[in-house]
Amino acid sequence: MELRVGLIGYGVAGAHFHAPLIAADPDLRLDVVVTRGRREQARAAHPDATVVDDLGGLLERAGDLDLAVVASPNRMHHEHTAALLDAGLPVVVDKPFTPTAAAGRALIDRAAAAGLMLTVYQNRRWDSDLRTLEALLRDGALGRVHRFESRFERWVPSPKPGWRESGGPEEAGGVLYDLGSHLVDQALHLFGPVAAVYAEIDCLRPGAEVDDDAFLALSHRSGVRSHLWMGKFAAQHGPRLRVLGDRAGFTKHGFDPQEAALRAGDVPGGPEWGAEPEERRGLLGTPDDSRPVPGLPGDYPAFYRGVVAALRDGAAPPVDPADAVAGLDVIEAARRSAAGSTVERLD
Repeated sequence: MELRVGLIGYGVAGAHFHAPLIAADPDLRLDVVVTRGRREQARAAHPDATVVDDLGGLLERAGDLDLAVVASPNRMHHEHTAALLDAGLPVVVDKPFTPTAAAGRALIDRAAAAGLMLTVYQNRRWDSDLRTLEALLRDGALGRVHRFESRFERWVPSPKPGWRESGGPEEAGGVLYDLGSHLVDQALHLFGPVAAVYAEIDCLRPGAEVDDDAFLALSHRSGVRSHLWMGKFAAQHGPRLRVLGDRAGFTKHGFDPQEAALRAGDVPGGPEWGAEPEERRGLLGTPDDSRPVPGLPGDYPAFYRGVVAALRDGAAPPVDPADAVAGLDVIEAARRSAAGSTVERLD
């Protein structure tokens, strides 16, 4: 029997990232969608789902649901997740988990006390480039890694309206929370806990109200140093990844194709889903000896397969929410570092 899902929010995250993946999973059924401003879009895309105006409308149906997904504005993540856990529902929360690490820890404690699954949608762990890099690391192709460079750069010279590009840290808007949540999570996922953080955070575009450009230097306890760039004012883009080891390096340009496919309305899954074209292959090797590496396909559907396994079989959730809290610790340290031009210690 399908697991019945309630989705809170039908903006970019809800409409393009969560609803299509839920609808495409044979073990899930999108049963309720909470949205006030996009009711007609939600009904047209998911005619079998009930559309309600607010969280109260979903909570009235909580007894008929098996899972809730929080894709509301970032500032509402804590409030909505707490209410859903109190209603007895397992919860998926879109990134960033909460505006603060302390709020995230409180939600983890709340879920544990209720015996409910709680996980965070860090979908970029299933990007093609990251999956390919993970395979290279497992095979020892790079040797001992000492430098990890990662970029999410955009060219959006004029700020767009909406909460993502306005408000203070309590809104969890700005590029550090938005793109940075992905980059920090990937670095921690690959190379482990961070001992020190240095950051430069700027608001560059005319009319911008929040940070739109940031650089983070992370010193991992493993000895790896991660350099992370994120910005919306990059007229030219650097490599998506550059990873340096004592045996070889790996450089990759271009973005995973899944986001563009989801925004275009493509149905997730199938043999070609997440596959990158041959000309976008990363390069592995040294200046004297290098070769293109076929990329593993991206696999965002794996996240919800993991959610189903957690709910039905008692498997670990696809993303430990403690990982998201560790990422928030890094983001908060980055804000302190940028404000005081300091190196912040986390160990």
